[in-house]
Amino acid sequence: MPSQQGSPTVRRLRLGQELRLLRERKKLTGARAAKDLGWSASKISRIEAAKTVPSAEDIKALAELYKIDSGKRDELFALLRDADQRGWWEDYEDALPEEYTRFLGLEAEATFQRNWEPQIVPGLLQTEDYAREVVLSVRGISRITHSGVRSRVEARMDRQQRVLHRPQPSQLCFVLDEPALMRRFGEPSVMREQMEHLLEMSLLPHVSVQVLVMDALHPVNTGAFIHLKFAEFDDVVYLEQLYTAHFVDDLERVAGYEEAFDYIKSQALDEDESRVLIQRKAMMWRG
Repeated sequence: MPSQQGSPTVRRLRLGQELRLLRERKKLTGARAAKDLGWSASKISRIEAAKTVPSAEDIKALAELYKIDSGKRDELFALLRDADQRGWWEDYEDALPEEYTRFLGLEAEATFQRNWEPQIVPGLLQTEDYAREVVLSVRGISRITHSGVRSRVEARMDRQQRVLHRPQPSQLCFVLDEPALMRRFGEPSVMREQMEHLLEMSLLPHVSVQVLVMDALHPVNTGAFIHLKFAEFDDVVYLEQLYTAHFVDDLERVAGYEEAFDYIKSQALDEDESRVLIQRKAMMWRG
């Protein structure tokens, strides 16, 4: 049964994954299953890829075709019920990119998160003023409206409450490049408050913050990424760019990102040394 932190996004993915495995065990291609049901092949593909949530009638038809027992059928219907729920992030769908809302749905059920950030303070650790300045910095490029800016900042603050302060929170491991602490967004007072907030967040028992200093060995040549781990689902890596974002779920490539993060982390200051450095940056922004 889903936990209290269950995410409909993850349930949809698990439902699609289960239906694909059931089809493959019957040695049926997607095209063959679709033909037997009088469906289009694209419908099978979209259901298995979690791009479409099947109806109860769809589940019944698939269960009959795959000749599954009542226990497995009940499991599929339980997943379907949870997949039909709304996630908190769906309140912000109009203001957020589609791939990012999918990421929020996955993050809601992650048990462990690794985040490498070479340019800015990660979203989970941002103050409201800093977050607003970050969104405003791309407003002219991305054509974000005033209400869009407000909605994105509200979504970021909501995300922090639901991820950082939920019951049984996931373990969060952040490594920041030192320039991320020096690149100004807004007035110096915004940066000072951001550094002080970063220090406060680093003291949470489930949060680890480390800084890769400028004179450390050169890190792996990669942009920002977030690696999510789950209890009942394969790992996923999220990559975000200016106009697009995508997910890496190929197990070999995900393992490569995990190794890259471990290397960057090994070259960074430890948590206590990082707090000393962040405190120095706060003093620097105090002028």
